[in-house]
Amino acid sequence: MSKKIDFILIVDDNPQNVKLIGSVLDSNDYETAVAMNGLQAFEFLENEQPDLILLDVMMPDMDGFEVCKRIKQDRLTKDIPIIFLTAKKDIDDLVLGFKAGGVDYVTKPFNSVELLMRIKTHLDLKNAREEIKKLKGIIPICCNCKKIRDDRGFWEMVETYIEDRTDAEFTHGICPECSEVLYGEILKEKD
Repeated sequence: MSKKIDFILIVDDNPQNVKLIGSVLDSNDYETAVAMNGLQAFEFLENEQPDLILLDVMMPDMDGFEVCKRIKQDRLTKDIPIIFLTAKKDIDDLVLGFKAGGVDYVTKPFNSVELLMRIKTHLDLKNAREEIKKLKGIIPICCNCKKIRDDRGFWEMVETYIEDRTDAEFTHGICPECSEVLYGEILKEKD
């Protein structure tokens, strides 16, 4: 079985930074893509889902904090870990980065080994969250009555289980097959 290659989007307007970061990632078997600004990043994210984003803060038109906020507001991209990679070293900027939704903050010039360890850590955490989400998504359901066993071991109706855990609301109707089974005789009499 082949090992999954992690895919990282680099968002930085400085070609030298992109080349250096890309070289470090490529030599460590990461697949990379580049966006030179926030708008290019959004265009890229419309079609691709990287495993992680390395995001510069100081960019023209839209800074990295705003880019991060917008990525985190989108249902399809909100779970992508974002590491800020920036020359801004002020504690207020670090706090802004975390408030915007970043998972880590690395200052330039960066240490390659440190950056790679932080990337690995956040990719491992992302993979673990996805595995937990998948396992949590397995719902024990009775093959006869279709009741679901909850986390406490109690069996409850599907509607109750879903309504307690989501914002979903149910309306009820009868599908044609059930209508035939339940009311077949009455329907035949009307014909």
